[in-house]
Amino acid sequence: MQFKGTAHRYGRDIDTDVIIPARYLTTSDPAELAKHCLEDLDTSFIERVQPGDIIVADENFGCGSSREHAPIAIKAAGVDVVVAKSFARIFYRNSINTGLAIMECPEAVDAISQGDVVSVDADAGVIVDETTGQTFQAQPFPPFIKEIIEAGGLINRTKAKLGEE
Repeated sequence: MQFKGTAHRYGRDIDTDVIIPARYLTTSDPAELAKHCLEDLDTSFIERVQPGDIIVADENFGCGSSREHAPIAIKAAGVDVVVAKSFARIFYRNSINTGLAIMECPEAVDAISQGDVVSVDADAGVIVDETTGQTFQAQPFPPFIKEIIEAGGLINRTKAKLGEE
C-alpha cells in the first residue's frame, strides 16, 4: 500500500472527543462526520485537507473514548494514513477495523513538519519526507492487517471472505 500527501501536524494526547466532538455523534454517516473532523482543535483542517493527506502526531493519538467514529471521520475527511509516535490501543484497533492505515514511527514524527509532502510505503514500512528527503523505517503491516485495510475495514474483508460481496 502506497500513500502520498501533505502532512497535517498535531501534538500529543489528541483524544477522540477532539477528533470528532461528541455533539456530532447523533450520526454514523461518514460524510457527515468528516465535515466536523478535528474542528475543535484546528478550525481550518477540513478546509485544507485533501484526499490522500496524512496526519502526523505525537504520543497517544486517539486516546479517550472507544468510539469508532473517530477513525471513520479521519478517513472520510480524506486522510489516507496517520503516522504517530504512539496510539491509544483501542484507537489503533478501531482504525484497523474501519480501514484507516496507521503507523508508529517516532523518528519520522520528530522530523516531519506541517505542510511537508510525505510518502508512505506501508508494505515495507518506509516513510519518506519528500520535502526534506529524509527516510524513516516503521514496522510494516502484517499480511492480515494489510488485507483488512485494503478491503476498507474488517466487515468488508469478512464479507469478501464469505463471498457476500
